[in-house]
Amino acid sequence: MSNNQKYPEIIQGGMGVGVSSWQLARTVAMHGQLGVVSGTAVALTLARKLMDGDPDGHVNWAISAFPFPEIAERVRAKYAPNPNQEGKDKYKQVPMPTIEYGRDLLELTVLANFVEVYLAKAGHYGIIGLNLLEKVQVPTLPSLYGALLADVDYILMGAGIPIRIPKALDELSQNLDISLPIKIAEDDSKEPTLAHFSPKEFAGDHELPKLKRPKFLAIVSSATLATHLSRSTFGSPDGFVLEAPVAGGHNASPRGKVQLSETGEPIYGERDIIDVPAIKALGLPFWMAGGYGSYEQVQMAKQMGAEGVQVGTAFAFCEESGMEKSLKHKILDAVRKGVAKVRTDPRASPTGFPFKVVEVEGTMGIPEVAEKRQRICDLGYLREPYKKDNGKIGYRCPAEPVKDYVAKGGKLEDTEGRRCLCNGLVSTLGFGQERRDGSKELPIVTSGDDLKYVVRFFPKGESVYHAIDVLRVLLGGKLTPLS
Repeated sequence: MSNNQKYPEIIQGGMGVGVSSWQLARTVAMHGQLGVVSGTAVALTLARKLMDGDPDGHVNWAISAFPFPEIAERVRAKYAPNPNQEGKDKYKQVPMPTIEYGRDLLELTVLANFVEVYLAKAGHYGIIGLNLLEKVQVPTLPSLYGALLADVDYILMGAGIPIRIPKALDELSQNLDISLPIKIAEDDSKEPTLAHFSPKEFAGDHELPKLKRPKFLAIVSSATLATHLSRSTFGSPDGFVLEAPVAGGHNASPRGKVQLSETGEPIYGERDIIDVPAIKALGLPFWMAGGYGSYEQVQMAKQMGAEGVQVGTAFAFCEESGMEKSLKHKILDAVRKGVAKVRTDPRASPTGFPFKVVEVEGTMGIPEVAEKRQRICDLGYLREPYKKDNGKIGYRCPAEPVKDYVAKGGKLEDTEGRRCLCNGLVSTLGFGQERRDGSKELPIVTSGDDLKYVVRFFPKGESVYHAIDVLRVLLGGKLTPLS
């Protein structure tokens, strides 16, 4: 960040599972803006990088810097490449998240978030953020703590109402034991179900390090929610990202009765337009997001009172993003030919939120391809906790095998059109599971409606572009490299 700039002008979006890689975030931060890594399912992707042998050595280098060496070595050993894996799935199973977090997954989750932030912050004085989804509640506390151990500067969270995060950051930054209520379906009891995390218990005999309390930006789609969060007894966010429905990934549902277009996409109307003056009146910094991928739009956002913009799609398809390169280049080729299509699918995501999908051959963005996938739920990040008849907590996902979901009390109609985003998004990074029967998990790619405009970032005569090309366009050529 430059000396005369209080806040970053550009926030690089926290896209998908690992698309916002540490390489991307680091490049953005080294040029004076806020680079953001995705913390969603990062425990899983770290494990698979280790199982692949960590070819470039970066992961193992960061693991060696973890402040609790015994934990680091246990994780490293557990997920070391296995030469005797023949006849089994390519990647061995990683524990699925549950409220009663097992020690193995707890260590992996904290370490994974540490590694991603640590690598993003290496070798410069720029600022780095971690993006999490409020809807994916169970891993939240260990994810936050891992990022704090790596000196993260910002936490960003959307896809829900992250009302307790300011207080959680206050307490975790002081190494205090903490609890977080978890939403449980079919639970009519008055006692909340809590997820717990104890830094002292996690660290064991080690001295707890002093931690910095990062700033918290809530990603919202209405002034009503922003006002509610700013007045919370759990503390106010330090600012907001105002996300319009054209942004990629999960979108807020339309307000009022949901209507669909002729192509089956949700229709957004006047009630979905964000009341920017009302948010400006709250007196907190904010950034505009969704369709702000040009210099002119950055300036327009600033004229509205914003500090700047958050940009996702433009960075998602640059060379530094975590998307597998041949898939990325295939989509960029479709963009150049004018045939790339993005569809807002109201059914694809198990979360119930509309989810934007790129319709590209060989991926689950094609409905006919997605329907042929055998339903398997073996990653579990989007599972919903529910209360069983015997009072115990169970877990279900509308994208799991239909008979299993219905047997757990789920509604049959909720399974229609659902996609396994967990396996699909991990496959987008090139870490897709290869099953013992020879089948492979296919990618599912998300993007904002701005995908067709990424051609503006191509240098003359080039068929790919880099993060610096995006920054150059957004900032009108005024780059501020940091050491």
